[in-house]
Parts: sequence; C-alpha cells; structure tokens
Amino acid sequence: MRQEPLKLKGAPGSPYTRKMLAYMRYRHIRYELLIGDQATTDYDLPSPKVELLPTFYLPNDEGEIEAVVDSTPLIRRFESDFSGRPVLPADPAVNFINYLIEDYADEWLTKAMFHYRWYYDADIKKAGSVLPLWRSMQVSDKEMQRAAEYVSNRQISRLYVVGSNDITAPVIEDSYRRFLDIMENLLQRQHFVLGNRPSSADFAIYAQLTQLAKFDPTPAKIALERAPRVFAWVDVIDDLSGQPDSGDWQVADEVKESLTDLLTEVGRVYVPALLANAEALAAGSNQMRTTIDGRDWQQPAFPYQAKCLQWINEEYQKLEKVSQAQVDGLLAGTGCEMLIL
Repeated sequence: MRQEPLKLKGAPGSPYTRKMLAYMRYRHIRYELLIGDQATTDYDLPSPKVELLPTFYLPNDEGEIEAVVDSTPLIRRFESDFSGRPVLPADPAVNFINYLIEDYADEWLTKAMFHYRWYYDADIKKAGSVLPLWRSMQVSDKEMQRAAEYVSNRQISRLYVVGSNDITAPVIEDSYRRFLDIMENLLQRQHFVLGNRPSSADFAIYAQLTQLAKFDPTPAKIALERAPRVFAWVDVIDDLSGQPDSGDWQVADEVKESLTDLLTEVGRVYVPALLANAEALAAGSNQMRTTIDGRDWQQPAFPYQAKCLQWINEEYQKLEKVSQAQVDGLLAGTGCEMLIL
C-alpha cells in the first residue's frame, strides 16, 4: 500500500522545517507541505499547544488528527513508523553522540542563526523583506513594507531570548567561525558527520546552515570565504533522495578520532550554557549568568533547554554499562563529560 503523504505546515526560513523536509526526502517519506507561519490559520487543522514550525498533523492512538511539533522526537517517531534508510546509528554509543550533536545544532547553532539574522543591518533588511512574502506575495508595496517593519521589530525585540546582545555577540560569532573550521576539516575526510552514511545530526546541522550559509548575508559570506566545502555540503544534503542506502556509520574508535574537535566545541560553548540554565531554573531565577569561552554570558533562563539537559541524561541512562563506558571515553576531555549528571 502506498503511504499517504504526511501533512505539515512550515516555511523556507524555518531551519527546523528544512531539517524535516531534507530528512523525509532522504527517507523517501512522502509529504505535503503547507506554507505558513505560526500565525497562519488558513488551514482547517488543529493547533499545537505551542505554535512552532514545522507543525505536523498526525493521527493519535484514537485515530484523530493532532498537531505535533519538535523535530528530534518526530524523527524518532518516524524511524519507528517507516522502514528503510534509517538515520539513527545502530551502535548505541555512536547513537548517543549523534543525539548530542543533533541537540547542539538545534539549540546552540540556532543562536548564531537568530543572532546574525536580526543583529546586522543587511541581514535585517533581507529577512524583514523576504520572510513575510513566503506567506503571501500578492500584497501591495505598502503592505509589504508594513509587514517587513512588523516582523523585523518583533524579532529584534526577541534577540535577548537567545542570548544575543553586545556582550555575547563575540562569543556567538567566534563559535560559529570555529564550527565552520571544524566542519570544513571534517568534510575533507568523510561525507557526513558520522562517516559515510547520513544521520539525524547531519540534518540538524544542515538545517541551521540553510539560513547561516545560504540565506543571511553576513554569515553566508563568512561561510563561503572560510568553509567552501561546508557551503557546498548544504546543497548536497538538501536532497539526498538519490543517495544509495549504503555506507557505514563510524564505530566508537573512529568517532573518537574524527569528532573530538566538534565535541570539544560543544563542550566549550553549549555545555556551560545548558548547565548554567539548569542551575538558574533550579534556584528559581528567570535569568542565567555564566562564563562561556572565558567571557560573560547572560540571557533569560529557558525551561525547554533544561529539558534538553534532562533528555541527554535520559539517553545516557538507557545505555548498557559497556556503551556508557564507550560514551565516557568519547566525551572525556572535551567538556561534554560535564553533561552527565
């Protein structure tokens, strides 16, 4: 029986929409994309508890259609629901590393995406002009200008949420440059993050780079000049529908050799942010203050990222002792070992 297409609402400027579309193209999962944003109510479909993109419309246990969000658990659901061309490594220890890198891309790299888009004038002008038009192009120039101003002002006012400000900007931008250097070096040796077969970590990294390297002018210029392999890789990952269902993920010893630099970057920036966020929330504070990469960092505490830390530890606790020992060895000395509570 031919699979009915999965229905989802999303937009080209949403990295998580791009993550799921590229993932489904690789998996050969049929889908039907409804272009829209969080405010779009044109479709007679249920609303999620939290309006996020993409929103999938999937049957629940009673067969009723419900709105479902959050790309990471959605991928795990689809890995169970659909056979063939999996993106989760079979080796439990390597799969944990895949989960951690996916989370880093979803939760830390997105800070760079949001920062560059709404911090620099050229990026603000492009995003403010183009993003509203994906929803509707049949508007007057006056309406288009009004929409651009509204979107830009709203998003600029939210920079503080991701921790983007004059104090933290150098931390975010230096981390982005180091990440590009690490990926550029990695792609000289292998096709994908975990070897010669794509994993969910690839689609998470790709997703943020669709904006950073391909849409927003300031980080795109940096990417093209600093990491041309990364720039080209984004185009390749966009549609892997013809990628052969072959190749191997690395084993743990190979991961240690190839990904120590990337894991060290995760430990350098994302780990202290996660730990400080959890500490602030545990103390009843709505603000987190810490030091990242030797410099001050402050932003509102974010309950979702406390859940991210919890979920990382749950993934670790699921592992057999031998796999936990392998993970411990892979994380040792990178700073990521501090995540395991």
